[in-house]
Amino acid sequence: HGIARFDGLVVREVEGVRKEFMQLAYAQGDRLFVPVEQADRVARYVGPGGDLRPDLTRLGSGEWTRARERVRRAVADVARDLLDLYASRQVLEGHAFAPDTPWQQELEASFPYVETPDQVQAIGFVKQDMEQPRPMDRLICGDVGFGKTEVAVRAAFKAVMDGYQVAMLVPTTVLAQQHYNTFKERLASLPARVEMLSRFLNDKEQREVVRDVADGSVDILIGTHRILQKDVGFKKLGLVVIDEEQRFGVAHKERLKQLRKEVDVLTLSATPIPRTLHMSLIGIRDLSNMTTPPEDRVPIRTYVLESDDQIIREAIARELERGGQVFFVHNRVHNIEMVAARIRKLVPEASVGIGHGQMHEDLLEKTMLEFAHGEIDVLVCTTIIESGLDIPNANTIVINQADRLGLSQLYQLRGRVGRGASRAYAYLLYDRGHALSETAQHRLQAIFEATELGAGYQIAMRDLEIRGAGNLLGSEQSGHMAAVGFDLYVRLLGEAVERLKALRRGEEPPPAASAKPAVALDLPLTAYLPETYVSDLNLRLALYQRLSQTQDAADVGVIEQEMVDRFGALPPPAKNLLWVVRLRLLAIDVGVGSIGMEESRFVIRLLPGRELDREAVSKKLRSAQVTSHQLRLDRVALGEGWREGLVRALAAISAASLTPV
Repeated sequence: HGIARFDGLVVREVEGVRKEFMQLAYAQGDRLFVPVEQADRVARYVGPGGDLRPDLTRLGSGEWTRARERVRRAVADVARDLLDLYASRQVLEGHAFAPDTPWQQELEASFPYVETPDQVQAIGFVKQDMEQPRPMDRLICGDVGFGKTEVAVRAAFKAVMDGYQVAMLVPTTVLAQQHYNTFKERLASLPARVEMLSRFLNDKEQREVVRDVADGSVDILIGTHRILQKDVGFKKLGLVVIDEEQRFGVAHKERLKQLRKEVDVLTLSATPIPRTLHMSLIGIRDLSNMTTPPEDRVPIRTYVLESDDQIIREAIARELERGGQVFFVHNRVHNIEMVAARIRKLVPEASVGIGHGQMHEDLLEKTMLEFAHGEIDVLVCTTIIESGLDIPNANTIVINQADRLGLSQLYQLRGRVGRGASRAYAYLLYDRGHALSETAQHRLQAIFEATELGAGYQIAMRDLEIRGAGNLLGSEQSGHMAAVGFDLYVRLLGEAVERLKALRRGEEPPPAASAKPAVALDLPLTAYLPETYVSDLNLRLALYQRLSQTQDAADVGVIEQEMVDRFGALPPPAKNLLWVVRLRLLAIDVGVGSIGMEESRFVIRLLPGRELDREAVSKKLRSAQVTSHQLRLDRVALGEGWREGLVRALAAISAASLTPV
């Protein structure tokens, strides 16, 4: 029906039976009451605009149908583009790299940490892809510091061992320097020459690197988009590694799209890819999600406090005493100099630098490099540090006016520290005497509670997921996501991909999930979770959603056991609800569309296109009135055992050669 506002759960009595409904408010006072056993028909709206509230839909106006059709057409185009790229990669002959060499084993044995299971799996997939004759296009997503660079190092060395060159493309000069240092360190004792191409080299040094790349004496070249310029030519390019592809411009992406068809491409991204989107794109772009934190990582100790000079001084001094560095985030450029002066006054022994997006690029990169090299103790900066920087020695972050930042921003900023085995500290400060809004309180509470590692996959998950989708699908799709919400957009995209795949194989396309009918149940039974049993509204709603989405009876049993453990013995209405859920699953299995009451009879109707063997059913249910599409059972004749009677009727339908027509 479209976008509505959820106005809570209400219990209403219908024909003497008490039921609970989800109350949905649409535009111009329209209301809809959805029975809780059909909670799977309602999904939370998540749009790409963060806190922007969408317009509510007017019931019966047709605007929702039009919006959905518009998005369906748009995702069909996206699916076609994705499949065309995939198809062209399938038929192109790439280079099949040779199996691992003894040098490769030596490199991997020298890794100073224990690989996480996700890392082992990702490395395995990358090598498998490289050894295939078709060009690789794998995207590796993993939280900051979860070991993506090591995957790239091993892939790059594998290419070099087979006589090919590697280009690693990164969005900023500071990052290029960072990766260059990592690669040099890991490959120091091995036969591979690593060079960097960036503005930190003078013209003469750049010309020398370009010449050596062209004659093949440079094995691995790391740099910014400077690598994509016309004067840079490789003698034998075999692998391109791209870090944070979404941060490159349109022209660069076109060049990368071209490369993707010719050579093996490995892309690294710190933005998690939503599981649903992952599923819909399987087989189009190969994805590996890395969600396991490294073994020696300890959770970041997080404090939410009123801003106080004494606390700031102690936090910075403690970090400096153990030889570390500090990020001080203040997201207001107009008075950042005043804040830096205040820090210098509070901690005179510290060397303080400033970094923000309005500075000249050269000066900003110079400051960032000085901080990376340990020449600056405290970096007073805006949220510009949100992604990319890896400073293992910086293990304290102070975020000023944290209540003004979004959840995913806070999570990403906190991820700047705690990159090594040292305990890291995050101080989230809000102005003294400043009343926090309810939203800000929830946000700070959420970030405070989510200190376990990898919490980003739950915490700012929705925001991060949407950003991940934007990275994969292009920003022009965000308008379509806003129109119908993220979940429905992803579902429509998945359907479009499956439909196109089937058509190209010459098969009948599967029915759209949105077109799949749900079983409608209208039974004389008080079936819901009483407020006296589960008092929290959100918990009740979550349980209704889980029950309505279950796929088999075993899942219902698991939820039942969990409810007994958490809330005690089931009251009769809750037992009835579980029975209704089990009946719905039986009805789905046998192709029934609805079970309801008409006068004093139960009426069981089949889904359109289904037909009953009337004789076979009549033999099993002598008292039933049977047609080829429905059967009727007398409620009075069934008496108190009407529930068992319905289950028997479904069993008879199942056995009576149900045939699609």
